[in-house]
Amino acid sequence: MNLRDITATALLALAAALPAQEQEGWSLRYNAEAAATLSGGNHTPLWMNAGRYGLSSIERNNGYVRAGIFHDYQRKGYFDYAFGVDLAGAWRNTSAFIVQQAYLDLRYRWLELSIGSKERPMELKDGELSSGGMTFSHNARPVPQVRLSVPEYVNLSKRHIFALKGHIAYGRFTDDDWQKDFTGGMNRYTQGALYHSKSLFGRIGNKDKFPLVFEGGLEMAAQFGGKAYAYPGTDGPIDMPNRFVDFLRVIIPSGSDSTDGEHPNAYGNHLGSWQVSLAWHFKTWTLRAYHEHFFEDHSMIIDEYAWKDYVDEFGHGNFWSYFPPIIPSQYYWKDGLTGIEATLPKNRFVSAIVYEYLGTREQSGAVYHDDTEQIPDQISGRDNYYNHNIFTGWQHWGQAIGNPLILSPIYNDDGTIRFKGNRTKSHHIALKGDPTDEVHYRILLSHTRNWGTYAEPYLDIKRNVSMLVEATYSPRRLEGWQATASFAFDKGDLMGNNAGGMLTLRKSGIIHFKKRQP
Repeated sequence: MNLRDITATALLALAAALPAQEQEGWSLRYNAEAAATLSGGNHTPLWMNAGRYGLSSIERNNGYVRAGIFHDYQRKGYFDYAFGVDLAGAWRNTSAFIVQQAYLDLRYRWLELSIGSKERPMELKDGELSSGGMTFSHNARPVPQVRLSVPEYVNLSKRHIFALKGHIAYGRFTDDDWQKDFTGGMNRYTQGALYHSKSLFGRIGNKDKFPLVFEGGLEMAAQFGGKAYAYPGTDGPIDMPNRFVDFLRVIIPSGSDSTDGEHPNAYGNHLGSWQVSLAWHFKTWTLRAYHEHFFEDHSMIIDEYAWKDYVDEFGHGNFWSYFPPIIPSQYYWKDGLTGIEATLPKNRFVSAIVYEYLGTREQSGAVYHDDTEQIPDQISGRDNYYNHNIFTGWQHWGQAIGNPLILSPIYNDDGTIRFKGNRTKSHHIALKGDPTDEVHYRILLSHTRNWGTYAEPYLDIKRNVSMLVEATYSPRRLEGWQATASFAFDKGDLMGNNAGGMLTLRKSGIIHFKKRQP
């Protein structure tokens, strides 16, 4: 029994032991669904695989059955709890049995402790329409973790003008067996790798008092601990320590890996993103612009180039030299995800539309080295997004934890777990609507150009177009029932030419429990 099975069993036992029968109005929410995908080509089309929390497959002709039961917050008093167990049996997937979610949430006022695996929403993005965040998206299976958070904005001013939220978490990746099988034990893979993440977001403004609202913050994540096998130039596994001090080192990146040599970086694989969003709320619709600036390790957390100019001008050790300049240099914002989102007035055609541009070609430049009196030894460039020299990169069960337009390692046919094409320029447009009270649809269209990596560039630019058309029917006469039909295709030389359809049937509802009589 693996870690996910143990977690699920423990949570089921806990749920059964809770005194539900003694609480008036206590209820459970349930859902059950079955999905089948038929496709032709090399793989399942991208948007029938991506953005589904990893409960999907790139193998042609796949499917799953899924069932979950959940208790949501009742919000009675300061203390509350929630839990959920969501299991799936899959065909032609990375595993036949999947513990998709298994969690227990405890909340006291605005503070929450969450234990287990849980599907979590992205920050500052539309979960249905966005291509996906650069640090976190809906693309990979949830990582089981212990997470302490302020999950919703807490107002810090009487007029509700300023609010904060954030989290800190530690967990463990669960794809050890898959990594070993996928590589055949011949290419680099890891076992027992640990997970860390943290975030802090702020909101300035109140749309009820003034239409302009700003949101922004920082997300950071790390992989650490565990062992790396089949590492080139070694006879045995590389053991990455996971002592108490190492848990602290990944909070503020410090230390070094055993393979760093004379140019140490930081212990573990660190990445993250700065995010900003500016929204104008009209009376009946909203227009919002957002940008996500991605970084690997420390080289692009601040504007390194402009910071160096500051040091040269003010002198090393001067008070002002420790602060990055307010205006970034020409290099800093070249990479990132930029989006525009319009939520339209209620109509029968389009309720929301999103456009996103993803650019990851710069990666701090090809290479940068400086040796001065102020900065004795500084090297940056070739950040190699989502990859790492020890860990198998920012993936879980082969799927990118970040944006899926940077093609996931699960597509590799040579037994390597790495991102082969992380230098891309992509355009993504999506829309959704509700033609009737019973019908909901969404359309996704993405165009990608890919240059490979700095170390292994493609001989020719690889281009790809991916599209999804999806409609969901929720008949009023059959309460709780839904049927979703999807059609998708890929065309190009990045993923090949693929086309297919997917049918999903879903039933959801509420189970109410009456108070037990004395």
